[in-house]
Amino acid sequence: MQIKKIFLTGTLCALLFYVRAQSVPHITIKGSVYNEQSEAIPGAIIRLLPANKSVVSDVKGEFHFTGLAAGTYQLKIHALGHVKSEREVIITAGKELNVSFRLKQDVREIDEVAIHGFSKNQKTNRQAYNVISIDAKTLYNTTMDLGQVLNRVSGARVRESGGVGSDLTFSLNGFSGNQVKFFLDGMPMDNFGSSFQLNNIPVNFADRIEVYKGVVPVWLGGDALGGAVNIVTNTDPRTYLDASYSYGSFNTHKSSVNAGYTAKSGFTAQISAFQNYSDNNYWVTGDVVDRETGLNTPTRVRRFHDQYHNETMIANIGLSGKKFADQFLVGITLGQNRADIQTGTRMHDVFGARWKSGNTVQPTLKYLKKNLLVKGLDLRVNGNFNFGEERNVDTAFKTYTWDGSFVYRDPANPDRQGGEVSLSDYRFKNNNGLANAALNYALNEHHSFSLNEQFSSFNRKGVNHFDLDNLQDKQPQITRKNILGLGYRLNLNEKLNFTAFVKQYNQHVISNDVLRFFDNSTKETTYTILSRNSDLSKLGYGFAGSYFLRDNLQLKVSFEKAYRLPGNNELFGDVYTTVGNMDLKPENSNNFNLGAVYTAKINQIHFFQIQANYIFRNANDYIRQLAQPGGSNGRYLQKSINEAKVTNRGIDAELRYTYKNLFTLNTNVTYQSLRNDTEFETLKSGEKSTVRSVLYRDRIPNTPYLFGNANASLYFDNVLKKGNQLTLGYNLLFVNKFYLFWPSQGDKTGKLDIPTQWAHDISMIYAMAGGKYNVAVECLNLTDAKLYDNFALQKPSRAFNLKLRYYFSKKTGI
Repeated sequence: MQIKKIFLTGTLCALLFYVRAQSVPHITIKGSVYNEQSEAIPGAIIRLLPANKSVVSDVKGEFHFTGLAAGTYQLKIHALGHVKSEREVIITAGKELNVSFRLKQDVREIDEVAIHGFSKNQKTNRQAYNVISIDAKTLYNTTMDLGQVLNRVSGARVRESGGVGSDLTFSLNGFSGNQVKFFLDGMPMDNFGSSFQLNNIPVNFADRIEVYKGVVPVWLGGDALGGAVNIVTNTDPRTYLDASYSYGSFNTHKSSVNAGYTAKSGFTAQISAFQNYSDNNYWVTGDVVDRETGLNTPTRVRRFHDQYHNETMIANIGLSGKKFADQFLVGITLGQNRADIQTGTRMHDVFGARWKSGNTVQPTLKYLKKNLLVKGLDLRVNGNFNFGEERNVDTAFKTYTWDGSFVYRDPANPDRQGGEVSLSDYRFKNNNGLANAALNYALNEHHSFSLNEQFSSFNRKGVNHFDLDNLQDKQPQITRKNILGLGYRLNLNEKLNFTAFVKQYNQHVISNDVLRFFDNSTKETTYTILSRNSDLSKLGYGFAGSYFLRDNLQLKVSFEKAYRLPGNNELFGDVYTTVGNMDLKPENSNNFNLGAVYTAKINQIHFFQIQANYIFRNANDYIRQLAQPGGSNGRYLQKSINEAKVTNRGIDAELRYTYKNLFTLNTNVTYQSLRNDTEFETLKSGEKSTVRSVLYRDRIPNTPYLFGNANASLYFDNVLKKGNQLTLGYNLLFVNKFYLFWPSQGDKTGKLDIPTQWAHDISMIYAMAGGKYNVAVECLNLTDAKLYDNFALQKPSRAFNLKLRYYFSKKTGI
């Protein structure tokens, strides 16, 4: 009887609880998580207290809780790389609650440590390719340009001929110049003109920078031999303003404005504008000629003829979020620049009157449509054409020395013509056009395909005011390039994925050589025009694979048979310091990468990421720059030549570490052994030499082989006022000494080399109102060390900079 009473009581209680549960309405909380740029944050962890429930935001940054009773709750949000946030919410019966969170970025958390979801940077870094994605937003308060940012990447070296706006060469794992291609939102930057170059674009212009080493994905297109850099801007529909101004040593002024507006109707307007100005009158050590003795004396002097300025604007207008297009934008890129030319390819060549200028007038078109006709089929179309003009002026009948003094030349001397290199006022248009179309089709979650077609054209037309009848200037300088790529990706599971691709390269070159003959008997000159038209066609291929041994340990392997067609400036010269070489062959390389990435988190305090890569490059007909006398006044000019065979074996490693919310450290080191593997050279007769070359297995000259970088930051919260943050930063750059010319040539004790370099930079950044107002102070080259780059050209001495920045953003719903 007692058991029956207990059973009956329990049954009645259960029915009572059931009836009560049915009478309580099930309430839902829906929400979304965004960053300050109005981008969805996938993988954010949302906890609901005191219900003690947790969910993770999806790819759209959305989340929801269901089956809740009315009452007061606490929502706590945590997303890696962002400041934690929490909010108290009150829900009432019969109502659905919608909330939205906008998280501030926390640069102290390394973005590569993945928990439940991945940011755009994380997704890029987890690809099978040897790739590093840099979050540019963490550097917005610095005065850095994109070139300086890339100088902190393992395996990369940015080499400049001087200060602001100087000529720049980017090297990646030993390959440099046109061997590494640059892209803007997947669009090649070959034809953007001199007003839009890597070292005059402020870091605020980019959202992130993707560096692909050796093997380039087919969706980027292009004929890169040694890798590619993709500058990704934030084109998401939003309303924002990012404005900054900086002033620094050598009378340097930099400013930038990035703004955008997106209406609920989908109307979109975007503008990015920036300017740079500098006297570049930094201290260098140069030879000063004693007019009485004729002797050269090394003297510390200021550069006296190196002013530079550029102004650039990129504007787009169109529609976003429409049925016919996720984004359709038409735009214009306008720019102008003027640069004094202080030196040639060596410090011995001093100029005091040469200058160059250029402008960009480039209409653009962007079209993007996801799920075109069928689900999973995405189409991207880009196009532009540059109508801009370039100019090179060299008219002074003078020879300068480093103290700014000069002597006049005798214009009547036919061997010493006017001009510091050669008499010229040359105006020319390169008439660059480029079109790119890409189709991506995801058949399902395991199989996807990519098709990319890129077409570019070049047609230089110019005239020298001082040589209007020059037949060579009147010859065509035309190239047309077409690159077609097809790729396939297998995503077997969360651990294993594989990509394979083929690329077809085609180039058509139209040009002529003018041969001059002088008859001593008749004293007459005749000319013969020799056609140099050519067609090139090559087929490349490659693959990339990735496997996660554990969730925090990834192995990567990739290979590409890559081709790089000779560039326009290599074929025809750049008019300023480079002469053309129509005999150049396409260079090709077998590129192999093997790497591993390991991440760890210890007690929620220490975060580590270690990345290491082994690289092998086996290049044939390798194109490199050679300095040789070429100006009419004995000045050195550069010329591109083919080396029969060059190999490179190297390693690079990177360590990233974060301690709590207080300290971050990023450090990397690169070693590369770039060597001449041409054992028997080809003679002028076309036959192979039977004598082994004395340069066989020599390191390629004027190329660093051991270098590294380290940067650290300390963070202090709530300084002077709650919500304000003070950041102290330090950066170190190291480059080991390397030979300027071939190591096997010359006396052992008298070889010219670039000495070992150590550069130290420090900074202090104060962010107020959650990053709305920002002030930064920097000191570059703190110890005022002598720093060198191409052919021992000296870089700026110690410099101080101050930067002010204002930022505003809000989400736009369309």
